[in-house]
Parts: sequence; C-alpha cells; structure tokens
Amino acid sequence: MMALGLFVFLSGSRTYRYSVEGDGKSPYARIGRVFVAALKNSRAPPSEPFADLPQQSSEKFKFLNRALLAPNSELKDCSNLCTISEVEEAKVVLGLFPIWCTCLVYAIVLAQMSTFFTKQGATLDREIAAGFEIPAASLQSFTSLIIILFIPVYERIFVPITSAISGNPTGITTLQRIGTGIFLATLSMLAAAVVEVKRLEIAQEYALVDMPHVTIPMGVWWLIPQYLLIGVSDVFAMVGLQEFFYDQVPNELRSVGVALYLSIFGVGNFLSSFLISAIEEATSGEGRVSWFSNNLNRAHLDYFYWLLAGLSVVELAVFTYFANSYRYKKR
Repeated sequence: MMALGLFVFLSGSRTYRYSVEGDGKSPYARIGRVFVAALKNSRAPPSEPFADLPQQSSEKFKFLNRALLAPNSELKDCSNLCTISEVEEAKVVLGLFPIWCTCLVYAIVLAQMSTFFTKQGATLDREIAAGFEIPAASLQSFTSLIIILFIPVYERIFVPITSAISGNPTGITTLQRIGTGIFLATLSMLAAAVVEVKRLEIAQEYALVDMPHVTIPMGVWWLIPQYLLIGVSDVFAMVGLQEFFYDQVPNELRSVGVALYLSIFGVGNFLSSFLISAIEEATSGEGRVSWFSNNLNRAHLDYFYWLLAGLSVVELAVFTYFANSYRYKKR
C-alpha cells in the first residue's frame, strides 16, 4: 500500500500546478532582509518613514521600523528598499514566538500521557470483565475516544452558547481556546497527582511497597479524570494551536506556520526528557529513592505531577500576558 501511495504521489507531482504570488521573492528572504536592514540601521536616527506606519504597527517591535531607513538617512535604490508591508510581515512572524515559547510546558504535560500515565495504569487492576483485562498501552486510546466524542459537543453546544455571549462567530478567540486547553491540562496534572497519592497509600496499606509486579487493588477507572481532562484539553489547545499558527503567518508562509505548530510538541518531548533526566540525577543516589524508580510503589510520580501542575500555572499566567497583548493579523 505504501508503494502504491508513493507511485500515485509521484505520478501526480509531475502534473501539479501551483501559482506564484506577489513579486516572486522568497518570503524567507524578505523577512530576513528586514532583520538585516534593521540591524544595519540600529544606530541611525529616526526618520520620516516612521510616520508612514500605522499607529498600531509602530508601537510593536519598533526596532524593525529601522529597516525602512536608508543608510546615513539617504535614499536607497528602490529595489533594495524594505517596504512597509515587508516590515509588517516580519513583525507578524516575530510576534508568534512568545506564544510558541509559552506553549512548551503544555507539550511537556501532553508527553506524560504516553509515558507515566501508562506506567500508572500498568500497576492498577485493569480487569473490566471476567477474564478480560485492558492492556496498559491501550489506555491512550481513551483520550482519542474523548476527542472524537467532544468535538461535536464543542461545535454544536459550546460554540453557539459562547457565541451568543461574546458575539464572536467562533465563540471564543483562538488564543482563548489555547488558554482554556492549557488550564484543562493543568487540572489533568492535579488529578494525576491526587490519584498517584491514593495509589501509593493503597500500596502501603496492603504492604505492596516492595512488590512492584503485584497489581494494586485499585481500579483503573481512577485514571479516567486525568485522561478525560487531557483529552478535552487537546480539543481546545491542539486544534487552537494549529489554527493559530496556520492563520497568523503571512499567506506564503503557511507551511512555516504548520512547522511551528508541530515543533511545539517535538521540542516539548525533548524538554520532557531533559526534565526527567535532570530530576533523576538530582533525586537518585546512595540512600535515596528516585522520583522515577523502577519500583513505582517507592517512586514519587506524584511529586513530578505536582511540579508539572505548578509549571503549568506559571505558563498559563505568562501565556495570558502575551495573549492579551497580541494583535491578530488583519484579514
């Protein structure tokens, strides 16, 4: 099937036609030229071109306005002069990075669904019927099921209600949608921490602390709140992030917008690994039990979940600050 798909793709790529918009210049080159020109003119005094900028634009990333100046306040060759639209384009792309950075903790939280959530589930009683036990790895599919079920609820119930309140056809703005997802992911970490505390208490109560391979007499259904919250947060944040980065970049940089969206989760996974390694190094050693000990009954995943919840609260506060000051691209 893969070979057939590749054959069809290659067959169609030879006849595919695409249009080249604008002046034919690479959008990467245009944006890069703005930053280079602004750097070259960093010591030049302000000049008349600043007055031509819209008031809204001149208040944001004002250092890029210097790309409109000619060296030594002399006029440039028109072919080398940065235009107002190019400066605006560069400002739009630069304005996305604070949002990108503040969503990395959300990606770290999301990475736990396929790692420590699964390890938690592996220690619990996963039997849902006589002789039928849910595989620990399949617990992740519960999140996908939640997403499938909640999307119609979001579109048919949530959007009309919020639209009637806010007057926005989409109910809430894209950044509000992302912020809601981050908030729900924070609640998911809090729920995971509470469940882990309960799991450790039961392990101690039944003297199973040193029996890591024995099933804890605690139903796997305890994990439903954290999976439910992380699944609903996906509907808000992941969809919102994809829409935001695709919609806010210049039209010729849509592929970059998608790359920025995907890179959040790629970098988030790397940061999650780095954080776990750092904590492992700090908490393990002679006479100490690591937070991530192979024996989960002696480990402290609850501490890790509390830490991620705290980082998420900080992230949400910083995200809210940047979201409130963000100006959407004019359509």
